[in-house]
Amino acid sequence: MKKYNYKTLIFTILLLTVFFSAVKAQDEMPPENVAPQNSNQARRPNLLTELDLSPNQIQQIRRINADKRPLVREAQQKWREANRRLDQAIYADNADETEIQVRLKDAQAAQAELIKIRSATEFAVRQILTPDQLVKFRDIRRRFMERMENLPKRLKNRSLNAPNRELLNRQRRLRPND
Repeated sequence: MKKYNYKTLIFTILLLTVFFSAVKAQDEMPPENVAPQNSNQARRPNLLTELDLSPNQIQQIRRINADKRPLVREAQQKWREANRRLDQAIYADNADETEIQVRLKDAQAAQAELIKIRSATEFAVRQILTPDQLVKFRDIRRRFMERMENLPKRLKNRSLNAPNRELLNRQRRLRPND
């Protein structure tokens, strides 16, 4: 159960990061006839395009993001600090089980606060989406989860193909620019 919650938290963080970076990048979008500079840009989903958000929706999401950003940063900092203190208590020369339990509760409380803020943010964004946009968003989220579940397999295959990739990269560097 904890592993599932941890995966859900990571998924939510990644999805919100992609979503908010897409909203922020909308002002800086190149003209449509300009090709992406690298292959990562071509593969990354553009939530603004896929969800067909209105300018009003984009503005509302930006406002939510601006309001929640300081809270998220503070909660993340508290969570990192609580985890650092927990690690220190666990690996102290004279580890005290009572101290470890206190630090564990602090870390859990900090994580719960972070989840609470992120959930409130996600719910606020969800309320802005139309029913059709929500269906599309769920589909994007489902595809993302499938990709995340297959990530260990892809990483393993990637490491097995490392010599081939190195050769291709070397060939690309040696190829003159067109």
